[in-house]
Amino acid sequence: MAKTNITIVIAEDHPIMLKGLKQELEQAGYSIIGTAVNGKEAVETIKNLKPQIALLDIEMPFLTGFEVMTACKENKDLQTRFVVMTYHKQKNFVAQAKKLGVHGYLLKEDSMEEIKKCIATVMANGIHFSRSFSDNFETNVENELKKFALLTPSERKIVELIATGKTSNEISDMLCVSPRTIQKHRTNIIEKLRLDPTPDSLILWAKEYKE
Repeated sequence: MAKTNITIVIAEDHPIMLKGLKQELEQAGYSIIGTAVNGKEAVETIKNLKPQIALLDIEMPFLTGFEVMTACKENKDLQTRFVVMTYHKQKNFVAQAKKLGVHGYLLKEDSMEEIKKCIATVMANGIHFSRSFSDNFETNVENELKKFALLTPSERKIVELIATGKTSNEISDMLCVSPRTIQKHRTNIIEKLRLDPTPDSLILWAKEYKE
């Protein structure tokens, strides 16, 4: 497909970066049919213009890039492919992007060549993660997310609460069970996730992958 036939909406709350990215992509031959400076505006623009690709900053006013994706995907007829652009390399951001079915994950340090490669891959129904990540980074994140699927609904809820910094006593109060029951759940979770049986191992895992 010719670049001029690829329609793109860019959502970025930093005016200089938005202007620069728009100019670079237009000069490269892409059709930029809309821009947005916050998450709420991004949802409206994407739903109205129905671009083939939406380039989203993750951190924006009103709605994050992830929340924009979630809101847009409520429209089952929308065929837009979503690519996030961010400074965040942390595993929890990548894990959340994977859970939402992102088509591309770029870092703002990436070159225009990397962005063009991402667009080409996404338009060919592929998934592209920045080459700034190590070769096994994406696979490691995927494997850890698969472990989460082994947990029961109760255990998943506990992990999510641990990720927010809740203690066992606080979780027991919230779930109306004894602290001893929560501790037993934690032991089972550590075994299922194949973590080291140390006090902080589950807390660190929860913050990396479930926050």
